[in-house]
Amino acid sequence: MLLVIAIVGTTVAPWQLFFQQSNIVDKRITPRWINYERADTAIGSLVVVFAAALLMAVPAAAFAHTTLFGHFTNAGGVAQGLKHYVSHAAGTIFAIILLNTSIVGAASVTLSTSYAFGDFFGAHHSLHRSFRDAKFFYGMFSGMVVLAAGLVVIPGAPLGIITTGVQALAGVLLPSATVFLLLLSNDKDVLGPWVNRPWLNALAGVIVSIPLMMSFVLMITTVFPDINVNDLAVALGAILLVTYLIGGIVMVRNRSTRRPVPVVSAEQRATWRMPPLNLLHRPTWSRGRLMGMYALRCYLVVAVLMLLVKGIQLGLHK
Repeated sequence: MLLVIAIVGTTVAPWQLFFQQSNIVDKRITPRWINYERADTAIGSLVVVFAAALLMAVPAAAFAHTTLFGHFTNAGGVAQGLKHYVSHAAGTIFAIILLNTSIVGAASVTLSTSYAFGDFFGAHHSLHRSFRDAKFFYGMFSGMVVLAAGLVVIPGAPLGIITTGVQALAGVLLPSATVFLLLLSNDKDVLGPWVNRPWLNALAGVIVSIPLMMSFVLMITTVFPDINVNDLAVALGAILLVTYLIGGIVMVRNRSTRRPVPVVSAEQRATWRMPPLNLLHRPTWSRGRLMGMYALRCYLVVAVLMLLVKGIQLGLHK
């Protein structure tokens, strides 16, 4: 379950939400070009998932019926194994691919964080700016790359556990980031004619619920290690399906009472601009939504603590 959450966390990582919006702003893209950005995102997602599937499938096929099967150590061990069981070229190509993904990851994750900190602290944060004009932005970017590189070269550092733990943490934090994104995507003052349609909200609800269920399974198995994970996952999955069914029925029943959405021309959508931040009013939350957000916060704090406990247990076991 920890590995499943880690795979979700590294595939649908929360930092991508911050990177996507900041990168669009940095590209100076207006709504008129948004469909090209959507195509860019969709194509990139397919390419990345296909490449990730190959990275798992090729070693699995190469190590089948060998002494290395089921004895994963680290990425370097996989490259050495491919070199031994397939060919020298296969091991070298695998190492080059990992180097490429590491460079892309180091650039995108640290850039995303630099964007977010620049937003938070009100500092200049754009690749269009010079180093002299955005010292905080480029300093943050460079410092995190150096810090990550320094962590990797620490002798005896459990890099496998660290990597899995970080990716699992991303999976645990994904619902929180997605919920705030969902609230923002339904704010008419911010997005105007670009607010989410009902089917998008339903899809986002499914996306949020699945990582929540998986983190709940991780919490339960950490506190009660003898519990049957498969039975627990099946039971929670059945509850989720019933919840989806009830939610679908409610959505269908509410369609007749929902106010008709005013028709917005393509020109209005293309020329929409969000008002300046100082002109936006603070959104008012109902008591139910406020209680739900506090419940989500408490749940995520407990989930992160349980993840930390699980990481310590794995480290001691190793």
